[in-house]
Amino acid sequence: MDADEILDIVDENDRVVGQSPRGEAYARGLRNRCSFILVRDAEDRIFVHRRTATKLVHPSLYDMFVGGVVGTGESYAEAALREAEEELGVSGLPRPVFLFKFLYDGDRGSWWSAVHEVRCDLPVRPQAEEVAWHTFLTEQELERRLGEWAWAPDGLEAYERLRAHRGQLDGPRL
Repeated sequence: MDADEILDIVDENDRVVGQSPRGEAYARGLRNRCSFILVRDAEDRIFVHRRTATKLVHPSLYDMFVGGVVGTGESYAEAALREAEEELGVSGLPRPVFLFKFLYDGDRGSWWSAVHEVRCDLPVRPQAEEVAWHTFLTEQELERRLGEWAWAPDGLEAYERLRAHRGQLDGPRL
């Protein structure tokens, strides 16, 4: 999505209260919606990437999620699949599994964030406009790098919440 793409603006309860172009929503700090997708490969490793320097939010930072804003009238689930396929450069992914939702409130804005997980057994060709560098890391390798690399704060908060969420679940993950 570009700066002119129209987003739903939402309140503290995730109810739509208006619409705004993406660039204006970011500039004015208007609350919108985002989908985060943790991607695992066939070996259960996590897709990790560095965002490009041209990203509107958190440029050049590392992230363990792909994803992005939810467009006007789009569901979190629709945005999750669209964003995952776009950023990974694949088609035919299974629908990402919804895990939980939280309100992110950071220095660059506030957005409702729906966290999903998906398995991608396809070869990835990450979108050059979104991804400057990428690799797949084991969870242990990712954990070691949390204190070493500069991470997108919303992704880092989503990851911390995911770890807490998993602690509350008894079932296996994807």
